[in-house]
Amino acid sequence: MANIGFVGLGIMGKPMAGHLIKGGHSLFLHSRSGVTADLIALGGREFLSPKEVARHADIIITMLPDTPDVEKVLFDQNGIVEGLRLGSGQAKTIVDMSSISPLETRKFATRINALGHDYVDAPVSGGDVGAKNAALTIMVGTSVAVFENVKPILELMGESVVRVGENGAGQVCKIANQIVVSSAIEAVAEALLFASKAGVDPAKVRQALLGGFAASRVLEVHGERMINRRFEPGFRIELHQKDLNIALESASALGVSLPNTATVRELFSACLAHGGAKWDNSAIVKMLEKLANHEIRKHLE
Repeated sequence: MANIGFVGLGIMGKPMAGHLIKGGHSLFLHSRSGVTADLIALGGREFLSPKEVARHADIIITMLPDTPDVEKVLFDQNGIVEGLRLGSGQAKTIVDMSSISPLETRKFATRINALGHDYVDAPVSGGDVGAKNAALTIMVGTSVAVFENVKPILELMGESVVRVGENGAGQVCKIANQIVVSSAIEAVAEALLFASKAGVDPAKVRQALLGGFAASRVLEVHGERMINRRFEPGFRIELHQKDLNIALESASALGVSLPNTATVRELFSACLAHGGAKWDNSAIVKMLEKLANHEIRKHLE
């Protein structure tokens, strides 16, 4: 059993840390908002800084909102690097499970490697439901040897754990995932809005589509949320928009055009302008409804 540090215990990180404790590992925990009593009751230990977490743990996992947050936790005062320097000198492993810039990830990895420690980027897909059910898809960027060491730990949190390539490859894969998912959510919103405006029950349209080639997890989960007007997270719009910003910035650096991704990003921006930062990403349908002057509604029989 490993001594594992976990920094970032939000809607995703908290259940993920819980699975590791239940898997028999010793967990050293830190969160800006404090560690909840239920994780302490399971056996987790709270520390006051990432520095102290890194000092005690052999593997340190971060699950944070954005690139600057990861950089701060790694390299600022009382950050993980300070804790690494106080250790015994043995190599430790940093596993960043946040969704952040692949270009910055490679820089972070270079700096950590230069100190004699290993770095893994392992962003996830599956949202809060996947986190709670240990059913996440985990996309990993690191060396083969380091991957083999951390894979059993990642498998406690995810159903699919795939090494995509070296450092940064996991984040590239996550961006590709967010491009696909965001476009699919927007397409489902358009389809259900079209059906509803045309006078057809969107719930029955969704049921029919789930039996054909249009079937998808997005149609199943997010389509139901749109129809039932349940827009609590889930995965917050402000975070999905952040991921699409990273996608478009990275694509620009590569000379790649992502026109549909740009359109979805602008719809998310419209949601933010209407106070929707904390809405679930399925609430993108609200902006399309404003354009159509029509709200999706179920038909009563």
